[in-house]
Order: sequence, then C-alpha cells, then structure tokens
Amino acid sequence: MTVLEAIQRSGEFLGKKGVESPRLNAELLLAEVLRVPRMRLYLDFERVLAEAEVNDLRVMVVRRSQREPLQHILGRVNFCGLDFKVTKEVLIPRPETELLAELAWKFLAEMAPEPRVFDYGTGSGCLAITLAVRIPAAQVLAVDISAAALEVARENAVAHQVAERVRFAHGDALACLERGLTLVVGNPPYIARGAMAGLPAEVRDYDPSLALDGGVDGLDHYRRIAMQAGPSVVAGGKVMLEFGDGQGGAITEIFQKQNWIVEALVEDYNRQPRILVAAPGPDGRS
Repeated sequence: MTVLEAIQRSGEFLGKKGVESPRLNAELLLAEVLRVPRMRLYLDFERVLAEAEVNDLRVMVVRRSQREPLQHILGRVNFCGLDFKVTKEVLIPRPETELLAELAWKFLAEMAPEPRVFDYGTGSGCLAITLAVRIPAAQVLAVDISAAALEVARENAVAHQVAERVRFAHGDALACLERGLTLVVGNPPYIARGAMAGLPAEVRDYDPSLALDGGVDGLDHYRRIAMQAGPSVVAGGKVMLEFGDGQGGAITEIFQKQNWIVEALVEDYNRQPRILVAAPGPDGRS
C-alpha cells in the first residue's frame, strides 16, 4: 500500500463513520505513524508502506472511527504555537481559547513590573503556561480540582521550562485565591447539565465531565467568580473568561450585579460573543 492509497482508504473509512474532515484526520494519523510533517506526505505519495506501518495506521484509524479525539491518539495538541500533552484527564484546548490567551498576554504585556495571574481550572495548563512563556515577568498560580489534570499540567510546565514561575494548587479554585492579582483568567465549565448528553461523542465520551458540567444552566462557576474574585484583583486588573454560545447576556448580568464593570464581550472566529473582559468596580475590592 502506498502513502496515497493509505490516505485515500483511511479517509473514506473515516468519512463513512461520520468523522469530520476525514482526509485531514487520515493525513495527520499517517504523518504520526511515519514521524514526518504532514506536508511531507505530498512529496512521498508513491512510497510503499511497511507492514508494521500499515498495522499502526489501521489501529489509529479504528480508534478515530470510534470518535476518540485525534488529540488523544496523537497525545498532544498545538496551542498558540506550543505543543501540549493531553490525556483523557484534561479538556482538549479549543481554538477559541487561543483568543483568550492572546487577549491575556497583550493585557499583561502592558502591566508592570511583575503581573500576577490566577488560572481558574487549568486543565492541561495551556493558558497558564502560554502566559508564562509569553510574559517572562509573570508569576502564575494555576488551580484545578483534578489532581490527575494537574499532573499533566506540571509535565507541560517542565517541557516548556516555566515550572519555576507557574505554581500549581489542587482544590476548589476560589478557595486558593490570593490578593494582589493582576488577572483572573480561565475557561470554566459552562455546559448546562441537561445538554451534556447531546454533546458530540468526541467531547461527551472523552473530555472529563468536571471540565464541562457548569450546573443546571451552565453558569455556576461564573456566579462564584463574580461573587468572590473581586477583592483579589488589584486596581487596573481584570478578569477574562471564556463562555458558551448564547451565555454572554446572562454572564454580563451576573457580573454587573456583583459590581463588576463589564468592558467587553469579545467575539470568536465565528463572530459569536465568547470572552468576558471585566474589571471590579470600586466597591468590588477591599
């Protein structure tokens, strides 16, 4: 079997199984088997695969056809140009969260001299570590209720050489809040509990439910952050949080009722409101 035949057959199989972008998935899996960049495949279409390579590809394609996320099969995901280890213990970072990271590092770049960041529900550590890489002066505290997720995040921090500037804490995130924070950032669970069963199989069956379930209406974490985080944020500091489709109005109301100044609801790539940017009002800090 040649490289081209492997891509075509795998792509057709994945397409029949309802996998989105089946050819791209086939190419990425084959590139992983051959340990080459995906675009290199286009230069080697006529290469004949060894039997072991065909078998390895077949195993991966079957896993993907069962809707196991591509990132889990590869064991990593690229986030803001950095590779992060991902496992079933952590939420797979989404492209929308890259927008949140970019907003955060641009804000922090204007803060001096040593901005302090609190990452709410760090998961893989993608936000905390990206901000530490981009802003060398930043000190980051990353918290998660999942000890297993924190182990993955710690590995990622070591891999990106920021372990000395990113502290990790296990437990209820808001119980770990500290005073003097420049930024509270995060992608809290925001799926309404009743909607969990209707999520795509790749999300429902493989992402940890702790990272998805936001309570009855999906807004439990935003209420808690709005009520408790204000006194920890310094003058000029902000909270930046990702949220789900159609939640912008409700989250704005939640924060305004707790005396936060909602500065923006930033749109994602599909021009949907996706990121809350807010500052505590004068009565929100102590």
